[in-house]
Amino acid sequence: MKTFKGRPVVPGNVTAEALVSHGGLNTLASFQKALQFGDKKATCGDQNNTDLYGKQMFGKALCLPQTIGSTTGGLVLYCACSMGRQPACMLFSEPIDSLAAAGAILSDVWLEGTPLPVVDCLGAEFLEYMKDGMTVTVKEDGTVEVS
Repeated sequence: MKTFKGRPVVPGNVTAEALVSHGGLNTLASFQKALQFGDKKATCGDQNNTDLYGKQMFGKALCLPQTIGSTTGGLVLYCACSMGRQPACMLFSEPIDSLAAAGAILSDVWLEGTPLPVVDCLGAEFLEYMKDGMTVTVKEDGTVEVS
């Protein structure tokens, strides 16, 4: 088991299977099928993200460097949570951007029973170490255990 320590943006406890992207996550392109066409598995629709394209994001520990894309990023995360199509958690190797942080924090504040723990600043070593299918346990203090 390997442990990483980051900054809890939205504290929470969760254990989930990792899904890893080495490129930025375009939230709108990635969640479009889930939000507009009823894809309950939140299959990634971003053809430019070869790590995630076509893979189920719902219920996964989404490991990524950062989010990219338009100013709708926070709203997209909020909508995914409100529809019950969110990842189990989002784990960023770099500092989270303000739009993604806003979406995750508003989901935590406004939506009951729809957790989306978020930890950022986990470092480049975290993303280099992570592989799809690893088991990730997130603690409220920003500790991430990987086995």
